[in-house]
Amino acid sequence: QVQLVESGGGLAQAGGSLSLSCAASGRTFSTYGMGWFRQAPGKEREFVAAVSLRPGTRYADSVKGRFTISRDNAKNTVYLQMNSLKPEDTAAYYCAVKTRAWIYFDQSRGEEYDYWGQGTQVTVSS
Repeated sequence: QVQLVESGGGLAQAGGSLSLSCAASGRTFSTYGMGWFRQAPGKEREFVAAVSLRPGTRYADSVKGRFTISRDNAKNTVYLQMNSLKPEDTAAYYCAVKTRAWIYFDQSRGEEYDYWGQGTQVTVSS
């Protein structure tokens, strides 16, 4: 079982920046598919960004050019740098990991992931 511990988030003004981190347990972190999702009150969970060896890095259209996902395999950590924040970015952000080997991996589907973090709140004021 893999445990995920998220940190970062908080309150920012529109146009500002925040950074999220997600530390994962497990010995083969470098092989894992990592993703960030978010859920705003009253809305469904939505994909934000993902990174894996295959197929690579992917972003939701709504965050492309503003958010950057990265990973440090030596630290078993994935990051989400969020710039040019907008009030509509306000949500609980969740880190997720796919540990099972795959032939095809749709990074945007939450069902593809095996474990989830507890979530961290991001609030952007206008």
